[in-house]
Amino acid sequence: MALPRSLIIPLIIACALFMEQMDSTVISTSLPVLAVDMGVDPISLKLALTSYLVSLAVFIPISGWMADRFGTLTVFRSAICIFMLGSILCGISNTLPQFVAARFLQGIGGAMMVPVGRLVILRSVEKAELVKALSYLTMPAMFGPVLGPPLGGFITTYFHWRWIFFINIPISILGLYLATRFIENNKEAQVAPLDWPGFILSALGCSLLMMGLATSGRHLVSGDISLLCVIFGALSLMVYVWHARRTAHPLIDLAMLKIPTLQAGVFGGSLFRLGIGAIPFLLPLMLQLGFGLSAFHSGLLTCASALGSMFMKTIAYWFLERYGFRKVMLVNGLFGVLSIAAIGIFTQTTPYSVMMIILLIGGCFRSLQFTSLNAISYADVDKRELSQATSIASVAQQLSIGMGVVLGGYALQVSNSIQGHATLVAADFWPAFVVVAMAAALSLPMLLRLPPNAGAELTGRDKSAADAAH
Repeated sequence: MALPRSLIIPLIIACALFMEQMDSTVISTSLPVLAVDMGVDPISLKLALTSYLVSLAVFIPISGWMADRFGTLTVFRSAICIFMLGSILCGISNTLPQFVAARFLQGIGGAMMVPVGRLVILRSVEKAELVKALSYLTMPAMFGPVLGPPLGGFITTYFHWRWIFFINIPISILGLYLATRFIENNKEAQVAPLDWPGFILSALGCSLLMMGLATSGRHLVSGDISLLCVIFGALSLMVYVWHARRTAHPLIDLAMLKIPTLQAGVFGGSLFRLGIGAIPFLLPLMLQLGFGLSAFHSGLLTCASALGSMFMKTIAYWFLERYGFRKVMLVNGLFGVLSIAAIGIFTQTTPYSVMMIILLIGGCFRSLQFTSLNAISYADVDKRELSQATSIASVAQQLSIGMGVVLGGYALQVSNSIQGHATLVAADFWPAFVVVAMAAALSLPMLLRLPPNAGAELTGRDKSAADAAH
């Protein structure tokens, strides 16, 4: 019995999401071994994580325009090919600069691949079904974060870290075949001209700012170069804001942030992701360098968060339907913050079962918060503006996760320096987890400003209230 087309297309998109999600998590458990092979400080490898995220943030805004201009199938297939090439180059890299450049190329593919798929989903469902769609249609992709850490740890421990990138090749080939067979190459009859000045300004701003922050303090480049990158990056972003207000078709329409729900989703979500973004960087380093676990055992523990996240996806809609977005995001957000800080209490003597339970429960809280933030961002956005809203939300998401890695690296570096340890030890990590948890807590005041009925249309609560009134 053939699967209906309405199910096949989401599964193809999930194939791309699976590959992108797995690749972003599979590397985390291999960071300590990568550092040894490349002869660099483990904290310096935050560049490998941030370069990928910056590439996503730079190229996501033009993905919608390219899909409209050249066709969804053309962009989707090209993105998979670029991602596969970046994976191969990662696998043959011998130095940190080579590896960072290959990760950046991977990010270009991810930037084109995932948002195009997300747009297909967003444009194919009604608002009342959006939360369910975001929860269930991305379920196959959630296997990426579950399989990524233990698979990366297993390959690194028993084979070689290079093979973790070569596993993308067969998945990419399968994705190319399915996309070619089932996805139509839809184009728009008329497409607004691309905002090239805006693209250049935003690309320079994001790249230079993140590079400057990620390289400072680790002697990868001189302190003056890091400072200049930060200054010119910040200036480029400020000029972009000025430019966007004066052009007819800005790359990222910042005026949309006047929508309260989108504003809460973007700014509140960015602050929450500052804390979450640091976990894939800090946790494997703590388990391997601090506690002496192998990459494989570290990966098995790390995937507990993803298992909790998968479980919560199945019941997230029930919570939002019963209690509403504002109440869920405030209460659950508080528990999510505490779950980040709780990781800092782990020691070498903490039983594996206790670590796994805390990570599992924390994954549940963080998953519910992400589902809520992602959905509330589109609550009051017209379907004609979904592409712009997706770009704004996606760029903010990638930059905030990247900044979380930078913040976690800084906090770890300062903790290590203050305590006077020659190398990273277990005691260096708990202050870093406290710092990133405090950063995530800053999201709660932003969410407190939402009205009690925010997002009611997404869960049908507005209809239920109206029926009750009659």
